[in-house]
Amino acid sequence: MAAGPEAKLQLVQKHIRAFPDFPKKGILFRDICPILKSPAALTAVTDLFEEHVRSRQLQVDLLVGLDARGFLFGPLLAQRLGVGFVLVRKKGKLPGATVSLAYDLEYGTVRNTVITEEQHSAPCGSPGPLRHLLAAGHQNQAGSTHHEV
Repeated sequence: MAAGPEAKLQLVQKHIRAFPDFPKKGILFRDICPILKSPAALTAVTDLFEEHVRSRQLQVDLLVGLDARGFLFGPLLAQRLGVGFVLVRKKGKLPGATVSLAYDLEYGTVRNTVITEEQHSAPCGSPGPLRHLLAAGHQNQAGSTHHEV
């Protein structure tokens, strides 16, 4: 995609639907499904994530994606960056030994989120968590000792 960052951002924004007071009063839910239905918008959002990482010269050896938006965009960005991708899931969703995390979302705290011990302790350098960048602006603290993308 040859468009500049502003044109890409406008394209992405056109594909995000806002639903006030969902899932509860005071929350502005942003539906990203239209991005996933549009190859151009999906390419634009992936380009923007990649440009964000590369412009800050972040050394990312492994990307960590949080359930669920991180699962959608994380592997695309990881592939672009030439790095691996690790899922962070709720307790009981991954086999084997796990490490627990807890973090706040705009509508509550997620507890007992886990990552497999094998993935967590792999010799990977510096993982970069893919936050819910398109959510309602919350600051996810999972993996806060690493670069946040």
